[in-house]
Amino acid sequence: MFDARLRPLIDPPLNALGRMLARRGISANAVTLAGLVPALGAAAAIAQGHYGAGLVLIVLNRLLDGLDGAVARASGITDFGGYLDTLADYLFYVAVPVAFGLASPLNTPMAMVLVASFTLTCASFLVFAAIAARRGAETTAHGTKSFFYSTGLAEGAETIAAFIAMCLWPAQFPVIAAGFSALCLLTVLQRSLLARRSFG
Repeated sequence: MFDARLRPLIDPPLNALGRMLARRGISANAVTLAGLVPALGAAAAIAQGHYGAGLVLIVLNRLLDGLDGAVARASGITDFGGYLDTLADYLFYVAVPVAFGLASPLNTPMAMVLVASFTLTCASFLVFAAIAARRGAETTAHGTKSFFYSTGLAEGAETIAAFIAMCLWPAQFPVIAAGFSALCLLTVLQRSLLARRSFG
């Protein structure tokens, strides 16, 4: 929901750093793979109850996730890079709630619900992108991407805000997860209505 509005603020410094890394021969795919280290580290820390460390690693992962796109824009966007970036994103999105589920049995039911809601959101996002690409649709609302990005209520910014809140108030994980799962399901409904209007 807020991703497109935040791009004018975060893109200029990221793009400058991305150009610098590209000039030094660092590839976007290398940055994506490097981002998996803090992603998995965050999950491991959270699963052990080290929520502060998990929070720091989540922020680091998201910085690298934004940086790989900046490097790609400087050196050339590739289809495989888009695939790898999306796969890494969803690995991160699933690993964090699974880690909270492992941290406490009280979290497990809502962690499962949150993973299920992410799965539905992912399916709606990727299927919409595939059909939009086949129809030749394009958008730059989320910056230059390797495939079509459809806007939704629950996007990257909202997901990160939810994860940060979970780390700051881990005892409230079930409540936060329930609220964000509902937002994900509303996103699926919103995107489905948009798909009907766009593709019907």
